Amino acid sequence: MISERDSETTFDEDSQPNDEVMPYSDDETEDELDSRQPAVEPGQNQINRDAEESQEPLKKDCSWQVKANDQRFYEQPQFKRTVFLCFKKSKYAANAIKTYKYNPITFLPLNLFEQFKRAANFYFLVLLILQSIPQITTLSWYTTLVPLLLVLGITAVKDLVDDIARHRMDNEVNNRTCEVIRDGRFKNTKWKDIKVGDIIRLKKNTFVPADILLLSSSEPNSLCYVETAELDGETNLKFKMALEVTHRYLQEESAMADFNGLIECEEPNNRLDKFAGTLFWRNMSYSLDADKILLRGCKIRNTDFCHGVVIFAGADTKIMKNSGKTRFKRTKIDSLMNYMVYTIFVVLILLSAGLAIGHTYWEQQIGNLSWYLYDAQDFSPPYRGFLNFWGYIIVLNTMVPISLYVSVEVIRLGQSYFINWDLQMYYPEKDTAAKARTTTLNEQLGQIHYIFSDKTGTLTQNIMTFKKCCINGQRYGKSVDADRHKAIQVDFSWNMYADGKFSFYDHYLIEQIKSGKEPEIQKFFFLLAICHTVMVDTSDGQLNYQAASPDEGALVTAARNFGYVFLSRTQNTITISEMGIERTYDVLAILDFNSDRKRMSVIVRESGGNIRLYCKGADTVIYERLHPRNLKREATEEALDLLGATAIEDKLQDGVPETISRLSKADIKIWVLTGDKKETAENIGFSCELLTDETTICYGEDTSALLQTRLENQRNRAGSSTHSSLRMNEPFFQGSKDRALIITGSWLNEILLEKKKKKKKLKLKFPRTAEEKKKQTEKRRRAEAYKEQQQKNFVDLACECRAVICCRVTPKQKAMVVELVKKYKKAITLAIGDGANDVNMIKTAHIGVGISGQEGMQAVMSSDYSFGQFRYLQRLLLVHGRWSYIRMCKFLRYFFYKNFAFTLVHIWYSFFNGFSAQTAYEDWFITLYNVLYSSLPVLLVGLLDQDVSDKLSLRFPRLYILGQKDLLFNYKKFFLSLLHGAVTSLIIFFIPYGAYLKTMGQDGEAPSDYQSFAVTAASSLIFVVNFQIGLDTSYWTFVNAFSVFGSIALYFGITFDFHSAGIHVLFPSAFQFTGTAPNALRQPYLWLTMILSIAICLLPVVAQRFLSMTIWPSESDRIQKNRKKYMAEEQQWKRRQSAFRRGISGRRSAYAFSHQRGYADLIASGRSIRKKRAPLDAVLGNGVTEVRDACETS
Repeated sequence: MISERDSETTFDEDSQPNDEVMPYSDDETEDELDSRQPAVEPGQNQINRDAEESQEPLKKDCSWQVKANDQRFYEQPQFKRTVFLCFKKSKYAANAIKTYKYNPITFLPLNLFEQFKRAANFYFLVLLILQSIPQITTLSWYTTLVPLLLVLGITAVKDLVDDIARHRMDNEVNNRTCEVIRDGRFKNTKWKDIKVGDIIRLKKNTFVPADILLLSSSEPNSLCYVETAELDGETNLKFKMALEVTHRYLQEESAMADFNGLIECEEPNNRLDKFAGTLFWRNMSYSLDADKILLRGCKIRNTDFCHGVVIFAGADTKIMKNSGKTRFKRTKIDSLMNYMVYTIFVVLILLSAGLAIGHTYWEQQIGNLSWYLYDAQDFSPPYRGFLNFWGYIIVLNTMVPISLYVSVEVIRLGQSYFINWDLQMYYPEKDTAAKARTTTLNEQLGQIHYIFSDKTGTLTQNIMTFKKCCINGQRYGKSVDADRHKAIQVDFSWNMYADGKFSFYDHYLIEQIKSGKEPEIQKFFFLLAICHTVMVDTSDGQLNYQAASPDEGALVTAARNFGYVFLSRTQNTITISEMGIERTYDVLAILDFNSDRKRMSVIVRESGGNIRLYCKGADTVIYERLHPRNLKREATEEALDLLGATAIEDKLQDGVPETISRLSKADIKIWVLTGDKKETAENIGFSCELLTDETTICYGEDTSALLQTRLENQRNRAGSSTHSSLRMNEPFFQGSKDRALIITGSWLNEILLEKKKKKKKLKLKFPRTAEEKKKQTEKRRRAEAYKEQQQKNFVDLACECRAVICCRVTPKQKAMVVELVKKYKKAITLAIGDGANDVNMIKTAHIGVGISGQEGMQAVMSSDYSFGQFRYLQRLLLVHGRWSYIRMCKFLRYFFYKNFAFTLVHIWYSFFNGFSAQTAYEDWFITLYNVLYSSLPVLLVGLLDQDVSDKLSLRFPRLYILGQKDLLFNYKKFFLSLLHGAVTSLIIFFIPYGAYLKTMGQDGEAPSDYQSFAVTAASSLIFVVNFQIGLDTSYWTFVNAFSVFGSIALYFGITFDFHSAGIHVLFPSAFQFTGTAPNALRQPYLWLTMILSIAICLLPVVAQRFLSMTIWPSESDRIQKNRKKYMAEEQQWKRRQSAFRRGISGRRSAYAFSHQRGYADLIASGRSIRKKRAPLDAVLGNGVTEVRDACETS
């Protein structure tokens, strides 16, 4: 995490953006902006212990009050807030976390309320009510009730399963335990029972349950080491330190129980690196800052125990405040599907109105004159038409597919399980399987345009390794990535302090060190062993280093393995083992690293009395200070002698370059958004092949100039000719040159006009006139328009680049960049990260992916999908995403087709029944058509279909472009399905109608009654729709074949049962087609009629498919045709030659220097050095055995 001092900078209107610093905090106050001062370069290394008492306590905006060990304090009226009407509750949140939606009492009403908010479900509820009105109903009530109950039931069960999982996760967290002062003693208490003001004890390797003020610990000066991977994504340890006064007096249990300090601090907020408050105790006040606060989600490390008082709990903690607003994510197909359902609603109303008008006309012309049609109701023709309007709404209700939504949910759930079960996305090293954490976004994975990726831990392993060095002009270290199995590692067994995990392959360097003939080599490793701020801890005879950053730890570990071992340090000395000989040196000063200096130095006195300065830092900074002829040797950090250079690698995860290359071929643009320095981000861009040696890089200042020019041109052309306005959209870059954009957070704020401005101080002014107010409003409107145009121009410019890298950006800026692309490009976005600093970005993107890596689980918990390595992203998108998109599109097209083919038959039948809203089918057929007769085949296509195999999907990434362009499901495809269904319905109705017109059966009877016609039309429809899905199936399995022919067999089985005499006897009013199917289907003439209907419906489709695949084959058709040849080939993925190649000048590395300030101040103050302490038994009492056991276990 960037320290506060590192990130400070001034943000005046005319200041030049600083590439090296993080922009301001996400929700900094105006006072903080006003009080910012330029960072003072450290180096004095003197800390005044009395500063805690003498510093003026901060009282401004400190409205949050916490009283230790006094729960009655929080019952005062000023700490209550109104919830509803006169009901009040405490403003202090409980520590229990609640993510579930329902409880046993609220599940049924809330779930039904949410389901009926869906237009289709509410429509069918209204329809059910209409069917209960005798005057207008033409269908039995069960035709709507059965499908509606099925839909509601399946959705409710799914919601219940999801909510039970949320309950379990909440209970797992809320029921964790820690020790809390209760009745004067530490007692085990569940997290959910912890309250603000409680004193708690935390032990080694346990999580912090709430935001607490550190009071004391087992370490010297009450230091406490914490791992903040859950918060900021960094795995290196941070140290926190209690106040001197609490360290001195609050060690024993009785003192903790008697502690009654009052804390006044800022209100709960999301600023992880800032805290302002004051402790009032014993008539004294003590200033508090972020270094004394342990945040929820941190893990206690290298500290046996610590004590603290809870300041923020539950939803008020900083980690919860940083979780961002949970956004409801909906896929593009979802939105399109809803619009299509609305379109069907409109078509339904128009058709019903037209048919009602037809019935009114028919009643006037024919109905009133036909005495035999008199129904004893003296209704006027218009009124009869009005009733028939609602009758047709009921009859044609199947145009709005009630089972559509539940079928979509079932398909998505199945696809999610396929992702979870994919062994090729399983990461065995961490036992991490891919996980679809949501079931509603699968098909959107097949439509991604932009990927926004974090760097550290996402593209890289976040593990620093010493790879090479250059000493006195001689390079040491071999690249063995390609032939690691052939290379022989250096044997470090001669070194008793060697780290067994360290690997090095250049034996010549070890020979040189052992020979002692090269003093420069000895000085080089001596510098690495002495010039650092690493803390050392010894356990079980092993040295454990705790570094301020992973790269500094890698350098000290390398020196340790090469014989120069850092053993211990005090406030003024450091002890090193030099090739087995221990020596202690006086440390006169430590000049610590920060982002301005880009270097650190130590000044030591050697045994002979000589004073030397050892310095390490960024190459650009060190080169400036190499002046061999400079005689001013007394100047600090000037005229340095160069010993050598190091090469430290934060190794890329396996398969990252190949994954990025494949995704790029799928026309997916990848942007890297990281908090790292510009040099580091740029180097990673080269190593993962986002950037190449041929890439032209555009930086922040170049971008600013281009945008300024474009904005001036747009202003000049405003109001000019159409030709000029068209030129306003011309590209920023001419030609097809490979370009990339690298921009820092400071430049991003400058360009996007997001710099925070100070508020003007209040001045007495006369009331403004209406004209002044109008001018002010106009000025504000122009400023907003200017800002919006600038942001749009930036997005246009960035999207013209092949790659974009944003570095030194805050979590809020990451989310802002994603939001801008969503807003101005209307593109589908995916964000991938592994740390808590990526949560905002993950929640903002259409799809969020979390990596279970080194940086905790916050990103995973907020994501839609998660897995163990970045390389699995290609399979998630190119295989699962693409298949899901194709399956969903095919399912929707067919679903609309079969419903139109089924429903529109009623309309053609209306022309022959006086538009009387009579149905063309039996009621039970209408009830079971979408539920049993035609549901299973299309569901299986939606779950199992694939045009090409997974291997071919990865081999030909261009297949992915179909989804990006929305080619498989859009309004054009929808209307084609409607047209196809209409044509099928015409054939299904008029072929049997023509065959029945003048017909005589074998037995001399005419089979042209209504019920026989209904059976013939229904049977033809079942054959056609099931054979049609067979034609649409690309991937045949036994299950698909069984579903198609099984659905047809099921139809005939149920039909013969429902038309039997036995069931008619039991339920005479519900089953009225007695004997129809057995009588009608024994006539060969009817079977010939059905065969003719099926042939006329399907043969044109077969011909069209044949011509399409032969004359205009798609890319998938061509691949499918040659799949055997492709599968026979042994395809080896050949990685392009890396940008870092031996013999070619590499790019400067930004590693080997801490990303943040080290522990220099802490070391120089002596506060990290152990002193004689009270016995552990006196501090812990009866708990000593448990702590020792925990230490031994860890």
